[in-house]
Amino acid sequence: MSIPITQKGSEAMQAELDYLIKVERPKVIQDIAEARSHGDLKENAEYEAAKNKQSFVEGKIQMLQAKLGDLEIIDPSKGPKDKVVFGLTVTLQDVETDEQRRYTLVGQEESDLKEGKISVQSPVGRALIGHVVGDEVVISTPAKTVTYEILGIDLDNP
Repeated sequence: MSIPITQKGSEAMQAELDYLIKVERPKVIQDIAEARSHGDLKENAEYEAAKNKQSFVEGKIQMLQAKLGDLEIIDPSKGPKDKVVFGLTVTLQDVETDEQRRYTLVGQEESDLKEGKISVQSPVGRALIGHVVGDEVVISTPAKTVTYEILGIDLDNP
């Protein structure tokens, strides 16, 4: 199963993997060696903590390697720019409160609400896909139902 992602998202995942392999893995190995030098391993909390961290780092490396193999990099600049699609940024206005929001639609792996990146699989993302500027879109989330008007669609590389 392919995982949709932007070029920037793919690069960020690769950078995280590189950091884990080149920086974290050697540091954990060094921490284990140092903890071993302190003697009895059965009662050595440093050794236990280092082994736990090693397990976490190795698990994260394996997960990232598997995901990187399944990525499908989608270039939004090659698709339509007049309707909401993966990788584009949409400006919305709540029709009741006039509050504006700006979201970039990305894959689940790179979604980050604080950065305004929402997954195309989220309720908001699914509701917006395919709409054009001027459309009113009713979005139902577990918390509430909101009607937004689409004010703009941009190619804002996330």
